[in-house]
Amino acid sequence: MSPDPLGAPTICVYCSSSERIDPGFVELASAVGTEVGRRGWSLVSGGGSVSMMGAVARAARSAGARTVGVIPAALVAMEVADHDADELLVTQDMRARKGIMDARADAFLTLPGGIGTLEELLEVWVARSLGMHDKPVVVLDPDGTFTLLRRQVEALERTGFVRAEAAAAVHWASTVEEAFAVLGRLLGHAEPHVGPAPEELLESQP
Repeated sequence: MSPDPLGAPTICVYCSSSERIDPGFVELASAVGTEVGRRGWSLVSGGGSVSMMGAVARAARSAGARTVGVIPAALVAMEVADHDADELLVTQDMRARKGIMDARADAFLTLPGGIGTLEELLEVWVARSLGMHDKPVVVLDPDGTFTLLRRQVEALERTGFVRAEAAAAVHWASTVEEAFAVLGRLLGHAEPHVGPAPEELLESQP
C-alpha cells in the first residue's frame, strides 16, 4: 500500500553514494529523480545528500516529488544526511534502514552501485522470488555495470541453483524511459498526460 495519501506510487531507488564515480552516473540519478517527479510519484532513498543518492532526491524534489530519506545514524556524517528531505528517518542500523525502505515502497529501482547497492537489490530480488512481496523490481543498467551479475545468475540457473522463475523476478532496462515504462506497466500507471503549454492555448484562440 502506497503511503502517499493520493495513492501515487512510491519508488525506492537504490544507488551509490560514492563520490569517486564517473559524473555520468550522477546525471543518470538526476534523470531518474526528475522522472519520478514528472509522473507525480514519490521517492524513498537512502537518505544521503552526496553522489547519486543526493542527486536523485534533489532532482525528484525539483520536479515536485515528495522524498523520504532513510539513513543509519552511523552513516549520517559519511553520506551527509539529506536534511532537505520531506521526511528524514535515522535508524540504528542497516537492517532497520532496509526494512523501512522496503515497507514504504511500492516498487524498487536499482541504479549502478557498489556492494551496498548490490546487497539491497539481491535482498528484494530474493524476497520477490520467494513470494514474500509482489512489488516490481527493476534494474536500470545503461552501461553494463551488472553484466557479470546477470551472467552469474544465468550460470546458476543452468546448473539448477536458481529457478527460472526466480531469475525472471527482476526486470532489466538500459534507459530511463524503458525503466519507467516497465514500472508504469507493472504498477498499473499509464504515461502521465501532459496538456498543452499556455502559449499553445493562446495560439488556439480565435
